[in-house]
Formats: sequence, C-alpha cells, structure tokens
Amino acid sequence: MTLTKNKMVSEIGRRTRLKNRDVQAMLEALVEVWSEELVSGGRIELEGLFVIESQTIDRGEYSGHLRSGTAPRYIRRVVMRVSRGLKRRLTPPTDESNRRFDRDHDV
Repeated sequence: MTLTKNKMVSEIGRRTRLKNRDVQAMLEALVEVWSEELVSGGRIELEGLFVIESQTIDRGEYSGHLRSGTAPRYIRRVVMRVSRGLKRRLTPPTDESNRRFDRDHDV
C-alpha cells in the first residue's frame, strides 16, 4: 500500500478530528519548510523516525563531461536514514528459521 498525500490528509483528519482542509494546509506548510531547510543545506531530524539531510559532494577537478557540456564539480544529494528504533521495529525477531533465510539469501 502506498500512503499518498490524500490518504495522509484523510487519516490524520480522522485521528485528530481536524478538518481535512486544515490538515492539508499544515501538510503543505510542512513540506515547504522542509524543502527550504534542505535547499539551505540543513538537516531534518524526527526523533524515533528518520534523519534527512542535504549533502554537497565535491566530485574533484576531473568530474567528467555530459553530452550537454561539462559536468558540475559540486553536486548536491539528499540522504535519508531511518532511526535505530524504527530499524528495530522493521526487523523481524531473529530465530532459527530467519538465520537460515539470512544465510541463504545474503541479506
């Protein structure tokens, strides 16, 4: 199942009993604030959930060429890491059957 913006708005509205238009306005403001933070090189951390940060990468003096010209030396990328707590919740408990699965599938 994919959690879309509309599904989020309706589910948050149902759980909080707020009007969907108020939830949608809050969600859009949140996305805007987060986007501005990442563009400015900042970091977003939601405790117990994830960390999102924008990184600037120096590709060096010889960064290569693109068909349209020279590739940029500095590029930016966005990295997201889940928290340890969420990782623990996502990982199934280890027992004998899981160990055999891990060994057979190189996890």
